[in-house]
Amino acid sequence: MAQPYLSDPSTRPARIRIGHLTEAKQRGEKFSMITCYDTMLAEIFDQAGIETLLVGDSAANTVLGYNSTLRITLDEMIVFAKAVVNGARRALVVADLPFGSYEQSPAQAVASAVRLMKEAGVHAIKIEGDERFAPYVDAMVAAGVPVIAHIGFTPQSEHALGGYKVQGRGDSAAQLVRTAVALQDAGAFAVLLEMVPSPVAAEVDAALRVPTIGIGAGSSTTGQVLVWQDMLGLGTGRTPRFVKKYANLREVISEAVTEYHQDVANGSFPSVEYEFEK
Repeated sequence: MAQPYLSDPSTRPARIRIGHLTEAKQRGEKFSMITCYDTMLAEIFDQAGIETLLVGDSAANTVLGYNSTLRITLDEMIVFAKAVVNGARRALVVADLPFGSYEQSPAQAVASAVRLMKEAGVHAIKIEGDERFAPYVDAMVAAGVPVIAHIGFTPQSEHALGGYKVQGRGDSAAQLVRTAVALQDAGAFAVLLEMVPSPVAAEVDAALRVPTIGIGAGSSTTGQVLVWQDMLGLGTGRTPRFVKKYANLREVISEAVTEYHQDVANGSFPSVEYEFEK
């Protein structure tokens, strides 16, 4: 493993740029990405050293309570992205193009991506899709929009894929490599791999000049991404196999709010120290 550069306070740049991520792969260094949807957490994640913040369409589930990412709109994504940009001082901020905002044509993809960059101020966008979307990537890059390509399991295609299933197994592994190369050659500056067998992700990474970012794709990728509510234990229900829980915020918050509720009910809050004198 190379000596850390991005994560070392003495050498890390004041603002993470696309070139820094490319250089990380060349040096054999890793970088981290985490989802984010609001200003306060953007500040915390940024100050913790996270290199890339993803305003994911996962906000549909984790923030808005929808049962699918398919329901979130571009207008909603712009609101969340503005908040994250306002809180990030160093991290590269990437936003998802939501379902329905790019599939019709490369022109639609460019128009939606430009809105995210102009109205929200994000630094790059992420698009889901296979090599058929290479012309879309090419058109966005030509318009000045940096693009991350998302392959493997693509949540916006959950119905077409038959549910949440690992992708790239068996004979489809070679096709996944070809897809990644096609999207890189179209101009994507990184390729995100979701729910892909680790050996296949390693093949993809070895075939690319650009960095890879994994979620459920093993340790061979240059970067790693997780949904913050999953990794910090805020959600309920089944935790994906690829998620490591670093905290149990649901328990911490529940205990604190329960204590507050009890203090109000029994009259112990607010006590004198929290009141103003005449």
